Amino acid sequence: MKNIITIGLPSKGRLKDKAISFFENKGLKIIQSKKERNYFGTIENKSNIKIIFLHAKEIIQRLGDGTLDAGISGLDLLNESSKNLRDKINIKNKLDFGNANLVLAVPDDWIDVQTIADLEEISFDFRSKRNKRLRVATKYPNLTNNFLISKGVTQYKIIPSLGATETYPFIGSSEVISDISSTGKTLEDNNLRILKDGLILKSTACLFVSKKSFYKLKSLL
Repeated sequence: MKNIITIGLPSKGRLKDKAISFFENKGLKIIQSKKERNYFGTIENKSNIKIIFLHAKEIIQRLGDGTLDAGISGLDLLNESSKNLRDKINIKNKLDFGNANLVLAVPDDWIDVQTIADLEEISFDFRSKRNKRLRVATKYPNLTNNFLISKGVTQYKIIPSLGATETYPFIGSSEVISDISSTGKTLEDNNLRILKDGLILKSTACLFVSKKSFYKLKSLL
């Protein structure tokens, strides 16, 4: 069928449940397979729509290469992507779920570091006294780099995080982190504190469409 519409939805957690509810509120009831590991679904009475459940990050990639026509994912993941990829995707709607902030946080006991300016000062101390750069662990290297450079911080090094970024300062892998946080509780529980001006991005779930597929989606979305 030539005009099949392929929609990517998050494959797990609250984001998946909220995404399904979003479509159901528009009268588009999603039918999922009973098999636990099945990643495909359909929409009741809409034989031309195919649902694929994917990791939120992969949804952005697939929208960019045109294998998905539409999808729900996070604004943070879109903004972290390359400009080339972002240029191929439109934000159709910002949704009222999946709200979280990308923030810069330091250990609680860094009492003299309250702002980005303080962090910059510390980074120069690290360079001059220890002959090394301040390390910032993150899963968001592009957004973090752009933010720090825009604030005049230059003496640092990004450490790619592979998971549980909050642990990095306490296992000796970094001094500072940038991470996504919805309530701040996980940071607090791990003895980390958000800098007063450390908000990098306010993120939310969005309905994205591939620019390639815009004409196919007008009547649906």
